[in-house]
Formats: sequence, C-alpha cells, structure tokens
Amino acid sequence: MLKSACWPSRGSKAWMTCWPVARPRCTERAAVMKTTSMSPVSADDDGSLDDYRITSAVEIATMLKRLVDSGVVLNLSTPSGAALSSTLWSMDTQRGALTFSADANAPQLQALVESSEAIVVGYLDSIKVKFDVRGMLLVHNGKTTSISCGMPAEIFRFQRRDCFRVRPLLRSEPLAKFRHPAVPDLQLSLRVLDVSIGGCALLLPHDVPTLEPGVLLGTVELELDADTHIVVPLHLHHLSSMTVEGQGMKLGCEFHKASNESLRVLQRYIDQTQKKRRMMALD
Repeated sequence: MLKSACWPSRGSKAWMTCWPVARPRCTERAAVMKTTSMSPVSADDDGSLDDYRITSAVEIATMLKRLVDSGVVLNLSTPSGAALSSTLWSMDTQRGALTFSADANAPQLQALVESSEAIVVGYLDSIKVKFDVRGMLLVHNGKTTSISCGMPAEIFRFQRRDCFRVRPLLRSEPLAKFRHPAVPDLQLSLRVLDVSIGGCALLLPHDVPTLEPGVLLGTVELELDADTHIVVPLHLHHLSSMTVEGQGMKLGCEFHKASNESLRVLQRYIDQTQKKRRMMALD
C-alpha cells in the first residue's frame, strides 16, 4: 500500500514524523573501486571505505546543504531496482529529516517509497556524493508531492579523480550495445566516450529516444577494441548535453555488480590505452 500523508507547504516549521536512522547497509554494499586494484573494495574493507566516509553531524549537514542550495539532480534507487530522479528540497537538522521533490506520476514512485531503504547518488562538480535513506514517506500538499525521510548517519564522498578515466584511441570504435529499456525492440549501439574501472560515458544521438536517469541497463555488451569485450549491467546516473559537439546527450554510467574477471579486463584495457597514448605523444 502506498504510504502518504498531508503535509504543510515547503519551508513550514510544522511538526513532522522522524524515524531513527540505523547504520546504513545499502551504500556499504556498493563497491568502491580504485584504479590501483583489479577488484572492487569490499564492504568489509573498512579501512578503504573510511577514506571516503563522513560521519560528523556538522560535515553531513554541510554536504546536504550544498545539495539543497545547488539543486542538482539526485538519483534515488532501491535494491530491487526502483529508481527516481529528484532534488533535495530541504533539510531539518533539529528533527533529523530530509524532503525530496517527487513527480506524483512517476511510474516507480510507489515502489520506491515502499522500500525499506534507498541509495541517493548525486554529483557536485568533481565530487560524487552517495548515502542511504530510510523510512520514506510520500507527502501530498495540494499540487505538490514530496518524499520525506530521515537524515543519513553517514555520507560517502568520492573524488572523481579516484576513478581515472581514459578516452579510447581515435583509431578504435568502442561501442556499448544493449536494448533500449523503454523500447525493447530498439537495439542500440552507442559510442563509448571514456571508460574507467568504475563506469563509462556513452553518446546518445539526438534522434534516439532518451533514457531516464536511475534506470538499470541490464545486459550491456562493451566492445572497446578487438581484444576487449565484456558484458556488464550499467546504472545510468546522469545525462548532460554535448553542447560543443552538438551530437546529442552524454550518458554517465556506473558498472553494476561487475565480475572480477570483467574488472581485470577493464584494468588491462585502461593500462594499455595509457601506454599507447604516452607512446603516441613521444612520436
């Protein structure tokens, strides 16, 4: 059953329900990957995760305020695959609560709020922000719909430089092949703009139906060169316009549950591409 409630207008000081926030598990299960390793950092590797973890209440509030002030698009997703694009409307540190925007007509909204937990992912310039939320409640106020939940107990802050990306060599034609999630009969072959051990960027032509942020692309065949072929699910995090080239949209994707063998193949490809670029520069 869809959880809902009446809610005061945005910015109101009226009472709201808060939920105790247990130690997040959802984000901990997400692999943190470094280019210095051929395998993802496991959730049990606390030493590695501590490099990215924020637990100070003051620092958490500061980071959340930046998300509110910037109005960046955030992707909320559940372990079962429900996803929604949103923005962080407000933060109440006294009551320990967050309010996210929501489209009442979004097809996965009900599944999202009925989940016991969700991962929130967003980008602030060169920083990737990731945290868990729990106790989500759908709130209606006239024509406005929002999602209320408790504040996170911790936030993970990743510098994009920790996940080094390489651009494929010009003489190669790397492609990502998969079926369009909204048009299953449409087989896509998208150009790979860059790739790292944690994800890749794809070019979506302007004449192809768009993709929604947060969607999970189940079976994607990555053909990076004649010797590098892997199959891995991709999680689409964000879209940006290729205004300079005018060719379409840039899709920012993260590898989802990539196998150790796939990560080894990717690491080898990244290393070889770097070496070839250095040799070309010397020539």
